[in-house]
Amino acid sequence: MTLPALSPEQLELFRLIEDTASHVFVTGRAGTGKSTLLQHFAASTSKTIAICAPTGVAALNVEGQTIHSLFRLPIGLIADTELTQNDATRRILKAIDTLVIDEVSMVNADLMDGIDRALRQARGKRAAPFGGVQVVMFGDPYQLAPVPPRGGDELRYVRDHYRSFWFFDAKVWAGASGDGEGDGLIDLGRHGAELHVRELRHIHRQSDAGFKAMLNAVRYGRVTAEIAGALNAAGARTPPEPGPAETPIITLATRNDIVNTINRRHLTALAGREQTAQAEISGDFGKGEANYPADSELKLKVGAQVMFLRNDTGAQGDPPRWVNGTIGTVTRILGGTVRVDIDGEEVDVEPAVWERYRYAYNPGSRTLSREVVAEFTQFPLRLAWAVTIHKSQGKTYDRAIIDLGSGAFAPGQTYVALSRLTTLDGLYLSRPLRPSDIRVDPDVTRFMRQAWEAQQASTPAVT
Repeated sequence: MTLPALSPEQLELFRLIEDTASHVFVTGRAGTGKSTLLQHFAASTSKTIAICAPTGVAALNVEGQTIHSLFRLPIGLIADTELTQNDATRRILKAIDTLVIDEVSMVNADLMDGIDRALRQARGKRAAPFGGVQVVMFGDPYQLAPVPPRGGDELRYVRDHYRSFWFFDAKVWAGASGDGEGDGLIDLGRHGAELHVRELRHIHRQSDAGFKAMLNAVRYGRVTAEIAGALNAAGARTPPEPGPAETPIITLATRNDIVNTINRRHLTALAGREQTAQAEISGDFGKGEANYPADSELKLKVGAQVMFLRNDTGAQGDPPRWVNGTIGTVTRILGGTVRVDIDGEEVDVEPAVWERYRYAYNPGSRTLSREVVAEFTQFPLRLAWAVTIHKSQGKTYDRAIIDLGSGAFAPGQTYVALSRLTTLDGLYLSRPLRPSDIRVDPDVTRFMRQAWEAQQASTPAVT
């Protein structure tokens, strides 16, 4: 796979991760290239690394393993539960130089402490944070949040032991003061680990300075009446019917039931026979659609609007015909291929294979490797007249209808939706934005302010 070249700020951050043992949290606004840096590090590092993520789909996206399966941690609150580790798990955790966690904003404080305990225990270094392993985390807390405790005893435990449920308030980082040394360094206590918080700032997805400023205002919860008026004025239009050479319009909605209703209504309205592609699943891929990277039963008709779920892996050296998030229209379904029109050009799409990995240790070579434990084969397509805002994460759209329904119900939800768009001209709102739609978690504001203050304190004054 040919990797895109790193920007100067990405390269500087790569060198920090590669050349030191520092714990680093890589964050940044939507479209700043966090995923690109992660991919580059994974492909280029000389260190022995393990990549993990909090959910099955997120782990698939980075060709890693889920946190719970890698560390053999219990589901639910870990607290002071005794951690049982077999020899295979201990060998794997002992071999790691660097642990990479993607979508870390979805990792809660209790799970972060569970990772710390598991590494200390497996490596026999109980006094060293993470057992001496470098931890590199990627994510944006302004976009995704950890799932809150279900209530009752779990909620009481979290409130008694943690300032918040966010990963950055885990005990392993305890004592954050925001007055550390170094660029974006937070001093997290004498017995805790020190965390470098580094924010990528160059936005690759949008080029218009005015639209970038509006997105920043939504991200930080600083939307003025003027900015809200500009967004609402731009979005208060009837979406046009896309022409044959135009990019179709997708609806981003808050809830699954809204999305399913829209997609089913449009598919039913199409003439022709509905055809179903059944996924082939081998090995342990988990149970339930939430663990699958695509629909286990993909229902299509000619004329269906679809979204690609992964990048084109065509001939080496050729430009990709589509990327993850590209929108197109089905023009033919024949045998083992689906023909899709993308901006006036037709491409034949074949089933793709998603592989679920597990790390394994080879005592002979003393190396850590990945082995395939399950495969999911399906067309890399999903009906896309509508998609949930959550599933639009990481995607880029030229045009979209944003339907917030009765209101955004999670911090960052409106920011995620708006920041999918490349330009303000592509924005269509099903209703005007309300002040209640702009939600930012105060714990995120606190943590990022501490990181900013740490960076300012370490920057030499200009004389």
